[in-house]
Amino acid sequence: MKTLTKAEEQIMQILWDLKEGIVKEIVDGFQKSKPAYTTVATVLKVLEKKGFVAHKKIGNTYMYTPAISKKEYTRFQFSSLLKNYFNGSFPKMATFFAKENNLTIEELEEVMKLAETELKNNKT
Repeated sequence: MKTLTKAEEQIMQILWDLKEGIVKEIVDGFQKSKPAYTTVATVLKVLEKKGFVAHKKIGNTYMYTPAISKKEYTRFQFSSLLKNYFNGSFPKMATFFAKENNLTIEELEEVMKLAETELKNNKT
């Protein structure tokens, strides 16, 4: 899997939310300045070549769907971040984020409880 550019990621975020959509719906999904229709169509073609998007033809338009889930991409991004910036050490990464975000002891305990719950849920 490859890392997405900022433009590609913006389009994927919208498409993950929509589940499927035509170019116009994806353009409409932008909150602030909306990109040109042709720009979105071009980026969707690139995303399809990269394996992130699939399409089906409906009449004279294309319906796009994510070929990779948001969860899969998130997992890839975090694994890459962990490997490339923290030498594969989750404790180092967690410590970095705790320091950078000035987390309190209570917030750290909440993170630990959430992690413990997630781990238990994944085992069942």
